Amino acid sequence: MSDLPNAIPDALEVPEHTKLSGPRSTHRPRILLLCGSLRKVSYSRLLTLEAARLLEHFGAETRIYDPSGLPLPDDAPIDHPKVQELRELSLWSEGQVWTSPERHGAMTGVMKSQIDWIPLAMGSIRPTQGRTLAVMQVSGGSQSFNAVNQMRVLGRWMRMITIPNQSSVAKAYQEFDEHGRMKPSAYYDRVVDVMEELVKFTLLTRDVSGYLTDRYSERKESAAELEKRVNLKSAV
Repeated sequence: MSDLPNAIPDALEVPEHTKLSGPRSTHRPRILLLCGSLRKVSYSRLLTLEAARLLEHFGAETRIYDPSGLPLPDDAPIDHPKVQELRELSLWSEGQVWTSPERHGAMTGVMKSQIDWIPLAMGSIRPTQGRTLAVMQVSGGSQSFNAVNQMRVLGRWMRMITIPNQSSVAKAYQEFDEHGRMKPSAYYDRVVDVMEELVKFTLLTRDVSGYLTDRYSERKESAAELEKRVNLKSAV
């Protein structure tokens, strides 16, 4: 350890592939879908419904959160029913899909409010850490990636495993039929790709997410607290 003088030996762990193996869950992957629109005719909601159908086909169990009635962050107590529903769904999930319209070059306030109501930690529980995430957006004009890029930043901040693929549907009003179903197109093919990839990543990581998100800095803090307790006991 002479060449790592600033590290705490007890908190350092060498990654081992054996820790990535073990019993595998047999239940269906649990995917929560969030939509960033409250409009009666919402293409982001239609895209969310299309994504849910694909996820179900790929073997996942899905739940779609309805943000209608969710108060603004800090404008209601955390025991508000819509807040509690969102947090419980986040804890239930093993993966998530965030879909937002692009408005004024950004994700919508509806989308951001949902994310802001999910804390980084609830006591010792982290409602998003280690969960997989797929991001999608719809645009009224030409294709853009502003909203998905922003959601990627938030996903990283929420300590989620954001998959490489993503979907951005341009001129969304042209991409759905009168029944609300997405028409065949390269955009639809990409949505299929994204949902397939999300299920694969969720199956790959859900049983080892605790190990993947186990960090030296947090072990270091725990080791320091343990050392302090031991020193106190030895001084008595």
